[in-house]
Amino acid sequence: MPVRSAALATAAGAALLLLAAPAAPAATAAPHDARLVAESVTVDPTGRIAADGSVTLSGTYRCTGGSGPVFVSSIVSQSDPSARFGVGGTRAVCDGLEHRWVNTGTPDTVVLEPGAAHVEATLMELRPMGIVPLPSFHARQGQDVILTAG
Repeated sequence: MPVRSAALATAAGAALLLLAAPAAPAATAAPHDARLVAESVTVDPTGRIAADGSVTLSGTYRCTGGSGPVFVSSIVSQSDPSARFGVGGTRAVCDGLEHRWVNTGTPDTVVLEPGAAHVEATLMELRPMGIVPLPSFHARQGQDVILTAG
């Protein structure tokens, strides 16, 4: 019994020391450590419609790598969700850091007006698979936005 009490006291003392010790530096990951960062894409809450009808959408993205080119694409729709317009594509840098994306395009068949809209942004890689590269999706985000004139 005395051996068991000594072992229990030693374990309790060690636990108290661990609780009192300051956190180790490895407990907080550096934001540039790509191994610890999730992939993501965001959409800014406002977009712009220029006088010529072109639409500009923006947001942020973060990706950690790929074997092929990676792009941020965006689609916008208004009152009729089946009438969607693809707004450009931005080449992504997949280094684990957060970057801005901005896509601009002019609809040819969809008429967009200032007001409420829905935007979907996709972070997609064209991964080499044999002869034809195939899409591989890293992240996707849908966001209700306000399109403003200007």
